[in-house]
Amino acid sequence: MSERTCLAIVLAAGEGIRMRSNLPKSLHSVGHRTLLAHVLASAEQAGCTDIAVVIGPDHAAVAAEARAVAPHAQTFEQRERLGTAHAVLAARKAIMRGVDDIVVMFADTPLVRPESLSRLRAPLAADAAVAVLGFRAANPQGYGRLLLTRGDDILGIREDSDATPEERRIDFCNAGLMALSGRHALAILERIGNANAKGEYYLSDAVAIARDMGLKAVAIETTEDDVRGINTKAQLAEAEAVLQQRLRAAAMEAGVTMIAPETVFLSADTKLGKDVIIEPNVVFGPGVTVDDGATIRAFSHLEGAHVGKSARVGPYARLRPGAKLEADVHIGNFVEVKEATVEQGAKANHLAYIGDARVGAGANIGAGTITCNYDGIAKHRTDIGKGAFIGTNSSLIAPVKIGDNAYIGSGSVITKDVPAGALAIARARQAIKEGWVKRLHQVKALGKSLRKAVPKKRA
Repeated sequence: MSERTCLAIVLAAGEGIRMRSNLPKSLHSVGHRTLLAHVLASAEQAGCTDIAVVIGPDHAAVAAEARAVAPHAQTFEQRERLGTAHAVLAARKAIMRGVDDIVVMFADTPLVRPESLSRLRAPLAADAAVAVLGFRAANPQGYGRLLLTRGDDILGIREDSDATPEERRIDFCNAGLMALSGRHALAILERIGNANAKGEYYLSDAVAIARDMGLKAVAIETTEDDVRGINTKAQLAEAEAVLQQRLRAAAMEAGVTMIAPETVFLSADTKLGKDVIIEPNVVFGPGVTVDDGATIRAFSHLEGAHVGKSARVGPYARLRPGAKLEADVHIGNFVEVKEATVEQGAKANHLAYIGDARVGAGANIGAGTITCNYDGIAKHRTDIGKGAFIGTNSSLIAPVKIGDNAYIGSGSVITKDVPAGALAIARARQAIKEGWVKRLHQVKALGKSLRKAVPKKRA
């Protein structure tokens, strides 16, 4: 298939009114990736050499997302919404450049897999002019039915409202996605009319037109989840659930251990090495890589972070963007790391904040330690040397540098650099006042007796 050129036309002009959102439908996300980005990624992985994205008026954000995900993609505007065939022809200039295959996709169908698109294209190499993607619907009501003649040859697509009672019993339904031979595409599309109740140009009419032209049209079957469309927030959640199942299954197949996989939430770009162990109730935001042998313990949240080999994170840990943990690092409960590198073997086992910092190899960060990185205007960095020991409940006021193997006494507020191998203690000298508590109680008792002795004024 790779030797054939292919144009993917992605229809992304929908407003998504039923989503009850100001955000264009194609920019909603599943697995922390926009619906449009999912579709474009599948198209590229299926060998589509050119991409055209059809957008609606004033959808600059959709065009920007398309260029961000697929820099070579072209955008075309559909100013009037006159049906799916009309939308495809908005990309006429791209069609006229000439390719072997054209695949029509929808930006609100994010779960279609590259292998399904490759199977959809395959009949075009065997002289089919049209290939339609279909699925067996659990509840076919409302879907167009695919009317087969023999084998996978398709006679036409019958809309639910026009179907006979016998045709309504067919469960093989139209998914909407279609492949067209580049040689015949314009001739077919330009013959599609709008003689229907809505006065719209339907892409599904391409099948009957191709047949009338003496060309071959076939149907390719896929799963219902593969072509699950999104029109509402409820359907968005359903698609998220399907994607999560796929991501978990792929991770476990690749050697990841999940103790309770149904409680783990991954991003579409999460990268997990072999022998990674993920305990229950872990959330992976976008941009996370976990190397071989690491353990992510329960109730941890990771985003934009890199976890090194055999490192241990959590439970109840938070890794924010820019967190980089090298091999054998331990990040424990209620520790937050942001825009910081924690070098090999270093530990912060509980109740600490490490932000805008470097923690040297083998260093130990005591409970309650804070790198005070923000002065209200700008962020500043803290540099902690290898083998350093930061005592509990210490505040390191950035910018500051703690030398290799230095010790920081517990409860210190460090405002100046500490040389390598030095001990720094920055806290008030302890004072002890013998008998102070007894005198306090005596004063309190005296005050109480005086209040009782003074008569209350009458109102």
